[in-house]
Amino acid sequence: MSLEISIIVPDRIFWKSKTKEVILPTLSGQMGILKDHIPLLTGLDTGLMLVRSDSSLEWIVIAVMGGFALVNNNKVTILVNEAELGSDINPEEAESSFFSAKLLLENNSNLDSKKKLESLLQFKKARTRFQAIEEMKKLKI
Repeated sequence: MSLEISIIVPDRIFWKSKTKEVILPTLSGQMGILKDHIPLLTGLDTGLMLVRSDSSLEWIVIAVMGGFALVNNNKVTILVNEAELGSDINPEEAESSFFSAKLLLENNSNLDSKKKLESLLQFKKARTRFQAIEEMKKLKI
């Protein structure tokens, strides 16, 4: 038996599959989930989720934008605000967005607190998408 994973975004089921292993970007760091993991509810940070498919040894890279994960009886239910497969991300656009968001964040000293928070969230999303591209290169996907 393997893990059954479901990734749910606000308007639909984004992805559903059987997997061998999942690595989640929790609020306290990365967490690996294998078959027969103890029941767990954890918050997810904006970051990379790695999934090892049941049918092969390859990893699937997914950028997730904050949410929650529930692990129970070999089922992993992921509720996130946004999700994007690494293979669907345009590398040039992700790199450009990352460096633009980084520059904006570095130069936000004259912004009000709401604008600072918005620029931080934009940076975290852009960084995660850029990291997805870099991770796929590292894994040679």
